[in-house]
Amino acid sequence: MNSSFEPYYAVIFTSKKSLNDDGYAVMAQEMETLAQQQEGFIGMDSARNEIGITVSYWKTHESIIAWKQHVDHVMAQKMGIEKWYDSYNVRVCKVEREYSFERK
Repeated sequence: MNSSFEPYYAVIFTSKKSLNDDGYAVMAQEMETLAQQQEGFIGMDSARNEIGITVSYWKTHESIIAWKQHVDHVMAQKMGIEKWYDSYNVRVCKVEREYSFERK
């Protein structure tokens, strides 16, 4: 185990899209690009079928709050509620340990 591991945060966004997803893909790409530019951003994983799951990783809780309040992100959140999502859920978690496997 890596003894220099520092805990970080994960924001888990799960959603069900509405039938009207006009402009969704463009906005999602813009938000991913913008998130990558934010202080404290570490990375992102995403998958979508009937339910979409996006997990973004952040160094600090403060960086998550700043991202949530970013003016362009606030606009995207508003459009999501008004237009793109039937429902969503956000969970903020502290990651205290991680491990992985990769077949060579």
